[in-house]
Amino acid sequence: MNFIRKYFQLDKYNTSIKVEFIAGLTTFISMSYILFVNPSVLGASGMNTGAVFTATALASALGTAIMGIVANYPIGEAPALGINAFFAYTVCVGMHVSWQTALASVFVASIIFILITLFKLREKIIDSIPADLKFAISSGIGLFIAFLGLQNGKLIVANKSTLVGLGSLHDPLIWITIFGLLVTVILMILGVPGAIFIGMVLAAIFGICTGQIALPHKVISTAPSLAPTFGQAIFHVKDINSVQMWVVVLTFLLVTFFDTAGTLIGLAQQAGFMKNNKMPRVGKALAADSSAMAVGSILGTSPVGAFVESSAGIAVGGRTGLTAVFVAIFFLISMIFSPLLGVFTSQVTAPALIIVGVLMAQNTAHIHWNKLEIAVPAFLIILGMPLTYSISDGLSWGMISYPICMLAAKRGKEISPMMWVLFFVFIIFLWVLNF
Repeated sequence: MNFIRKYFQLDKYNTSIKVEFIAGLTTFISMSYILFVNPSVLGASGMNTGAVFTATALASALGTAIMGIVANYPIGEAPALGINAFFAYTVCVGMHVSWQTALASVFVASIIFILITLFKLREKIIDSIPADLKFAISSGIGLFIAFLGLQNGKLIVANKSTLVGLGSLHDPLIWITIFGLLVTVILMILGVPGAIFIGMVLAAIFGICTGQIALPHKVISTAPSLAPTFGQAIFHVKDINSVQMWVVVLTFLLVTFFDTAGTLIGLAQQAGFMKNNKMPRVGKALAADSSAMAVGSILGTSPVGAFVESSAGIAVGGRTGLTAVFVAIFFLISMIFSPLLGVFTSQVTAPALIIVGVLMAQNTAHIHWNKLEIAVPAFLIILGMPLTYSISDGLSWGMISYPICMLAAKRGKEISPMMWVLFFVFIIFLWVLNF
């Protein structure tokens, strides 16, 4: 016990093993929905959901353990919502890329991620892209995720006259989503820890009671095999041999880049770790998510990054890496509950997607809407992602229009060299997609 107290500096941060345990449990409950949502989302690409479940648990446990032991931060790691939707719906479904090749793209992006972290280039690249566009990217992904949730929950359906329309209330499945969404919203407003997970459980029970979801034959079993997905990322690296695939790699890199960086900074501010506007041990924290992303791709899951739900554990007193270690242990234990995957249908997980979309869309408040040269590219990113059903397409609209708008506003000197690079990269990207 003394070793644990000294290693994690519990006395320095005025905490205890008991407090860290409670914080770890709170964080795990708050982010555990990803165990069931991630297989549901990635399953759309053709991946084996059982293997994805196990890969999600192992990658989350590893990334979180590294974050706790190496960086000494109370931050949980797991495959991020948004980038997994890009993986499944944009790359695999939209671009007709096999999930094996998509995993290879994640792996290559993670290697680049590790290199730029080692050479401390990550912060410089982040600084080169305007803050307004970073907020727009996060907000746009939020709208895209919410749109997916509304579709999965049958609240929005295809309509020949208007492209999309309201789903039929006569469909019994839609009521699972409506019930889950109302319960989750109420729990979140009341500040109940783990509201998203509890909402999913109650929605599943509602579906079982109404006869729309079959009861599982058992609750506990051995973890599903990783065989269907393990190592596919490495075997298919050779398939990344076109401009289109390298743009996919770049998009995985950029989206994970901004999402994780923003989350880490926000959580560090909440916990009071920031000193002179800088985050202590930031290099170690960045190494945790980049290494977890690499291992996760090999196991068989989309990019792993810091989870904003870690704020729940921080709120109840978690201040050191011991919190993260407990979260990692809970993820390992969770692998025996795979039979419950069948209960967590797309209608059950839909409210989680919608709520996370709401949370991410809050970033629109930080955009300078009063400056048209900023508002136009930001708006195109936010609107483009859900309407084109593609994170990368929406991103391209903003990255291409930004330099043009800034030149028109006679602010060309403010355009960073990296933004000009991205301007041409995304022009090539759109050309490749169309021709």
